[in-house]
Amino acid sequence: MIAGVKLSVMKQNYTIAALYCFSPLPCFAELRAPLQALCQENGVKGTLLLAAEGINGTIAGLEHDLEKVVSFIITRSELASADLKYSTACEMPFHRMKVRLRKEIVTMGVDGVDPLKKVGTYVLPQDWNALIQDKDTILIDTRNDYEYAIGTFAGAVNPGIKTFRKFPQWIRDHDAELRKSKKIAMFCTGGIRCEKSTAYVCGLGFDQVYHLKGGILKYLEKISQENSLWQGQCFIFDERVSVGHDLVKGDLTLCRACRKPLAPINRQASHYLEGISCESCYEERSEKDRARYCERQKQVLLAEKYKRRPHIGG
Repeated sequence: MIAGVKLSVMKQNYTIAALYCFSPLPCFAELRAPLQALCQENGVKGTLLLAAEGINGTIAGLEHDLEKVVSFIITRSELASADLKYSTACEMPFHRMKVRLRKEIVTMGVDGVDPLKKVGTYVLPQDWNALIQDKDTILIDTRNDYEYAIGTFAGAVNPGIKTFRKFPQWIRDHDAELRKSKKIAMFCTGGIRCEKSTAYVCGLGFDQVYHLKGGILKYLEKISQENSLWQGQCFIFDERVSVGHDLVKGDLTLCRACRKPLAPINRQASHYLEGISCESCYEERSEKDRARYCERQKQVLLAEKYKRRPHIGG
């Protein structure tokens, strides 16, 4: 049994592992084929990114099958210290398995940012509330704007970025304002973006920089709702779409046209058509686009009805 997996809800058949590790991995390309094969042999699905700086990804499978893949990863000396977070789901949250080679395992696009040299101070979930309620602390959400929109910590600053590549520019644009704060606290979904963002900020000469160890996911797992400063839901990059406290699946779905998360009220909007459009993307897409999405949605429904399996990834 994988340590740390909650099995209190017996109907949840799949275990999900979110993992990352910053570590010199010069032969990363050689890991791609054996990892892909091992995952496929054991019915494990998801995405793993490999780069010279380490590994990052989320994968899911039946517990004993997933354990084989996780063990393969962490038994390598370079990846033995991987940060691992587990959760469970009633259904497989991924359609296929992808092992990809990248320049960075989380793309910031700034040369020389190395979390192994210097990062912010890690703060455990149980100590996070005290830090972010300190009047001398400025709290920054390092995630993208659509992630912030569905949930964040009370009082968090929203950089309003579309991608993580935009974060360094936002920091530079607000340098003077940030230097007025004694402490800078940052957070992200699972902790990996903060490894890069705090390393970058420390490199600019800020000395009191902190980040939430394990990210939002670890906070929602460890901190009870009664004691929580989290508001809303946390966006995740799989078919569950979002989770709340105790990592329970939320009520959001994805617009298949633009991939933005939709609350139940969004699905009642006039421009919402399942698999085709939502209020956010309707004006951005052409009739030709929607015709293509419509045909795709027909194939999805037909596959579910007659083949009894999902069309995507089938």
